[in-house]
Amino acid sequence: QLQLVESGGGLVQPGGSLRLSCAVSGFTLKDYHIGWFRQAPGKEREGVSCISRDNTVTKYADSVKGRFTISRDSAKNSVHLQLNSLKPEDTAVYYCAAGLTLFSTMCSVVPGQFPYWGQGTQVTVSS
Repeated sequence: QLQLVESGGGLVQPGGSLRLSCAVSGFTLKDYHIGWFRQAPGKEREGVSCISRDNTVTKYADSVKGRFTISRDSAKNSVHLQLNSLKPEDTAVYYCAAGLTLFSTMCSVVPGQFPYWGQGTQVTVSS
């Protein structure tokens, strides 16, 4: 059974950092591109970042570019999202998701292209 489990969320002050992890099981991580998304209360789910199957392509939303970094650890079957210089507007539930792509260099931040989702981890940025 394909499963994704996020961890690493929490309460942090503005300017602080968190490292989110997405542990996957039931499938081979290298066969999927992975996306991170977030959803704040009353808002639509937003694509934050993605990484291609072969790790050569990463994408970031403009709002997090230069502050967030996505990485893949195939040996541990996990994907990480490093969140630095956090702002109150980063407060949301963060989800990781897995999807198949035609080409190994493709990745997407469109939620509809991901059939497999974790249950999310809460990130709260507040003083």
